[in-house]
Amino acid sequence: MKNYLSLIKFSHTIFALPFALIGFFIALNSLNRHIDWLLFVYVILCMVFARSAAMAFNRYIDRKIDSKNPRTAEVREIPNGTISPANALVFVVVNCLLFIGVTYFINPLCFYLSPVALFVVLGYSLTKRFTALCHLVLGLGLSLAPIGAYLAVTGVFDWLPLFFSFAVLFWVSGFDIIYALQDEEFDKAEQLHSIPVLLGKSRALMLSNFLHLITAGFILLAGYYGEMGMYYWIGSALFIGLLIYQHTLVKADNLSKVNLAFFTTNGVASVLFACFVLLDLFLAS
Repeated sequence: MKNYLSLIKFSHTIFALPFALIGFFIALNSLNRHIDWLLFVYVILCMVFARSAAMAFNRYIDRKIDSKNPRTAEVREIPNGTISPANALVFVVVNCLLFIGVTYFINPLCFYLSPVALFVVLGYSLTKRFTALCHLVLGLGLSLAPIGAYLAVTGVFDWLPLFFSFAVLFWVSGFDIIYALQDEEFDKAEQLHSIPVLLGKSRALMLSNFLHLITAGFILLAGYYGEMGMYYWIGSALFIGLLIYQHTLVKADNLSKVNLAFFTTNGVASVLFACFVLLDLFLAS
């Protein structure tokens, strides 16, 4: 179990899960409904199964690339022999089936859209072979969390959860560019595509800054559109402040704090923001 949790980087669920909770509770608030705990469990399971399938598929598809990369060859489970490629693929299939199965019990719309969601989150793993926009595809995959959770409750689309989805799209794309800086030279040698390969480190960081500026804009737009209260704006200030902070940690000529910027700062930002949004919703209801 420990090896499979490491395979899928289960701890990184902290990025999208808080935004799924935001989508779920915004939906409840809009309908003035009390929490349905069974539905809540279904939403969490969908998050876990879809993300597990996506991460394991990424490791399976990239196993030969990872075995060549000095940064990943010894630490990732398939290249170092901890998990076989066949077992990883079985894990992917099982999680895909579980994801689709759970959506069946939520509502017809979520069930019908489940293959589309899987196509996006699994398809990301192939994109760096032909486009530098792979970071945006990753962001798109995680951006399904708030709108998916909202649809699970309401069965209809709305602008407010979409604003949060756009925020996640550009937020994740921006910090994935920062993470990809570590592999710029390796990706060039292997003819893989990324924003750092396309633009170089300095311009890639500038683009990451711009994407996070857009993220901040959607966070503020969501608060204005949703007529949020004081706690939302406090959470927004903390989230945006941590976005700014992570860009002070990473320089084109100094990548020693990439992991701090990538995991710690973004993880803290998403959890803090979700806590303040939920506090705002509960106090308003």
